[in-house]
Amino acid sequence: MSNDCGINGPEHKIVTTVCPKEPRPSFQTIYMQLAHALAARSTCSRLHVGTVITSTDYRKVLAVGYNGNATGLPNCCDRTEPGNCGCLHSEENAVINCDSPRSMEKHVFVTHLPCVQCSKRLINLGGVKKVFYCSEYRSSESLKILASVGIEVERMPLDLKDLAEPG
Repeated sequence: MSNDCGINGPEHKIVTTVCPKEPRPSFQTIYMQLAHALAARSTCSRLHVGTVITSTDYRKVLAVGYNGNATGLPNCCDRTEPGNCGCLHSEENAVINCDSPRSMEKHVFVTHLPCVQCSKRLINLGGVKKVFYCSEYRSSESLKILASVGIEVERMPLDLKDLAEPG
C-alpha cells in the first residue's frame, strides 16, 4: 500500500507495510531445532544427539555434528555397552568440523548436556562462551567443568510443538 506524498512528483512515495502478528522464533530456538533435526541422522542405537556451533551474533553456523560411527565404517554401534558403544559424540564431530579460529567467540547448541569429555573438547575448541542444551544427560559433572573455565550453560527445553513440521 503506498501513498503519493506530492514531493518532487510521483517518484517519491511513502510505503506502509503491514507486519505479521505472529511472534518470530528466536535464533536460539531455531538452532536448537536444527540440533534436533541433525540428531535424526544419528546411527547410535542408544541415544540420538545433535550439535550446532554458531557465532555469538547468530549470523553464522560454524559447524554441525551428530553422533555415529566414523566416516567409512558401518553406520551402527561397535558395541552395546552404554557409554562405550564406539560412536563418536555429536559435540566431538562438530568440533572436528569447526575450522573457525580459537579467537572467534562461539555458542554451542546440543540436544543433550555434553558429557565430561565433550565438555573438555569444547573448551579446547576455544572461544566457546555459552552452551545451550535441551535434555539432561546421565551425568551432570560437565556443568562444573564448563563453569570452572567461565563457559555459561543454559538448559533450553523445547516444546514438542517447536519440533513439529511447519504447516
